[in-house]
Amino acid sequence: MRRATLVLLWAAIGVLAVLAFAAAFPGVLATHDPLQTDVRASLLPPSGEHLFGTDQSGRDVYSRVVHGAGRSIGIGLLATVVALAAGLLVGALAGLAPRGVDAALMRVNDVLMAFPEFLVALVVVAVLGPGPVNIAIAVTLAAVPVYVRLARVQTRTLRTAEHVEAARILGVPPLPAFMRHVVPGVLGSLSVLATIGIGSSILAAAGLSFLGLGPSEPTPEWGLMLAGGRNVLGQAWWIAVFPGIAITLTVIAATIVGRALRARADGIRS
Repeated sequence: MRRATLVLLWAAIGVLAVLAFAAAFPGVLATHDPLQTDVRASLLPPSGEHLFGTDQSGRDVYSRVVHGAGRSIGIGLLATVVALAAGLLVGALAGLAPRGVDAALMRVNDVLMAFPEFLVALVVVAVLGPGPVNIAIAVTLAAVPVYVRLARVQTRTLRTAEHVEAARILGVPPLPAFMRHVVPGVLGSLSVLATIGIGSSILAAAGLSFLGLGPSEPTPEWGLMLAGGRNVLGQAWWIAVFPGIAITLTVIAATIVGRALRARADGIRS
């Protein structure tokens, strides 16, 4: 691995570590109460007292960005984990099922994959209604088809692998052989994909919140903060810029780490 690539990877890992700490312990990093309003201090630019300035209600933008990490990243992580589990279950079923069942499942999956993930999530939220829980469900359902396809391909590949055939010859029952020798390999491939998918899920959740379909004011959430600052960009750019930077850094860092893991996995397989 080239030195520049290695430095970039460690920088991405550092960014994710800081964001994870902010999500887990926001009170340690925050300097103010994210919900405390002070009309007299509204729209103050970044300064020593307010590192990222204040919003229209006088709330500290830095503290709101820190506290928003838990909600924004939490939705992305939850959606990714559930989508991975659902994709593993359905994809493995398709990979083991008879040809007719496999074809039916994959046709449905192909139809879902024909639409952009954000559009699928938007339709789901439109049906379920706004709210953070419904956003997590929508992002999860939108991400599942990708994991289903990969799980199905990996299952069909590993089920005929030499070590699986050897286990069957030695008398290991089909289900234990599948759980012991196929599932770990499929899960490993899905985990690499999930690392990249976390960024996409966070971006989708923030986009839905930006459209007003997520948490409501005064909840500190990155997409909602972007929406709150869009109408005053010329007067107070910091209200929208800093949560936007947080979203961008998170997505880029997760993508860099995910691609590094995928490259390493490809190198091991080759």
